[in-house]
Amino acid sequence: MQAWRVHRNGEPGEVMRLDEVERPEPGPGQELLRVRAANVNFPDALLCRGHYQVRPPLPFTPGVEVCAETADGRRVIAAPALPHGGLAQYTVADSAALLPAPEALDDAEAAALHIGYQTGWFGLHRRAGLRRGETLLVHAAAGGVGSAAVQLGKAAGATVIGVVGGAGKAEAARELGCDVVVDRRTEDFAAAVREATGGRGADVVYDPVGGAAYTGSTKCIAFEGRIVVVGFAGGEIPAPALNHALVKNYSILGLHWGLYARKDPGSVAECHRQLTEYAAKGLIKPLISERVPLSGAASAVQRVADGATTGRLVVLPGADEGERR
Repeated sequence: MQAWRVHRNGEPGEVMRLDEVERPEPGPGQELLRVRAANVNFPDALLCRGHYQVRPPLPFTPGVEVCAETADGRRVIAAPALPHGGLAQYTVADSAALLPAPEALDDAEAAALHIGYQTGWFGLHRRAGLRRGETLLVHAAAGGVGSAAVQLGKAAGATVIGVVGGAGKAEAARELGCDVVVDRRTEDFAAAVREATGGRGADVVYDPVGGAAYTGSTKCIAFEGRIVVVGFAGGEIPAPALNHALVKNYSILGLHWGLYARKDPGSVAECHRQLTEYAAKGLIKPLISERVPLSGAASAVQRVADGATTGRLVVLPGADEGERR
């Protein structure tokens, strides 16, 4: 079979290589899966660079999220067991963690549902306690992680303000349902949020960017607001001034979704049930900006690493043989 593998750490476009390899052998409690679609995530870039919290032995295959088919024909969503990631024709995953792919979503959409939407749901509901009628500020609102939070925020009855970088992404954010869109390249987003909320500020901030996005958020957070720290795609990890949180009465909440999968797997299954219902009702639908064949995976991971994408890029291993689904 064909699989992209990383033989040394570095930029994805430089270190990923398409190899011919044997199918991976499932370990105890695992299943062999035929990959139908693999969603490209920012952690795939971090894995290539050797900067992710998990560092599989070299060589390894990136790809942390797939829609796949089991040996008995079930269509499932899975997080592959590294080092046998999803950017390949076959992967392996823990049997107990397999989730049924929603019928309302095609393969590419299903592949993009798991991590981003689970992260968004746990961040907005489990950590921040988002309530109907509150204002939600989403950074990188047209990106893969941000677009999921926008849709989940609207499904929860919140007013959603999306921050983006560029006119094209602003249009995508509007189509996703943002009530207010702010282009950080041309506007001071903190001032725009204060104006849009009549000076009150955002009740919940969803921040997968870090750096200046986090700093600006502290300037427009409401009384008893909650800032959910999701990641640092901007490359800078902020050092929050805790005295500022004290005098303004806001909370800083960390979110590591993977901990729920390990410490409370039942909550992950329940979240998936709710997401499946949302998908069936049309409340959520992953924004797929491009579907690429397996041969284009390295370029796709590099573009995600560079922050040059809108929505999700999904790799379809069967597309090279004309089997797009």
